[in-house]
Amino acid sequence: MPSTLVHLAVGGLVAAGLLGAAFDKRALTLCLAAAAVPDLDTFLGLWVQGGHRAMLHTLLLPVALGVGLYLAGRERTLSETQMAVGWAALGALVFGGIGPDLFTNGVNAFWPVHDEFVRLSGEALLSNQRGFVQTFVELQPGGSTSVGTTETVHYRTGVDAAAGPDPKNVERIFPLVMSGTQLLLVLTSAVVVGGRLLDDYR
Repeated sequence: MPSTLVHLAVGGLVAAGLLGAAFDKRALTLCLAAAAVPDLDTFLGLWVQGGHRAMLHTLLLPVALGVGLYLAGRERTLSETQMAVGWAALGALVFGGIGPDLFTNGVNAFWPVHDEFVRLSGEALLSNQRGFVQTFVELQPGGSTSVGTTETVHYRTGVDAAAGPDPKNVERIFPLVMSGTQLLLVLTSAVVVGGRLLDDYR
């Protein structure tokens, strides 16, 4: 499962790539906060069954925020810089906050309108015998895209280790990086964002 550190790494890369001249510590902080916000539903899941990876991981959240930003841009209630920061923060929310979980072990993508956790993890390949093959989205019934509902799915975290009350003496694990790929992503983000901050300082 991607840790908050991984979410922040992706959010930082989105900020460094999209902010352009609007990049500064303040804008970066807003993008990093946007990437981290979905993980706050870990705490909401303590009170709402299945709330983790549903309440703040729903794709309806960035859609609503995107509509708000679009309308603000149309009515010119925000400056160009504010709009740039807003769109970059929205990108950090989608690609840094929700995306890593969606593409690893699933989110409740359209909660509360539709209660189903979906996962888009798989592979894509070219085969000399089978042609193009992808397993990210399997459309046949029983495909691996569906994970379950808020009644059946629980994602273990250091805060909420088990569905229902946590057993006494349960091991609480707070992951930092869970694969070499995640470590590479974090290190790459540190170099890219650090370079942008250094440029901004100069």
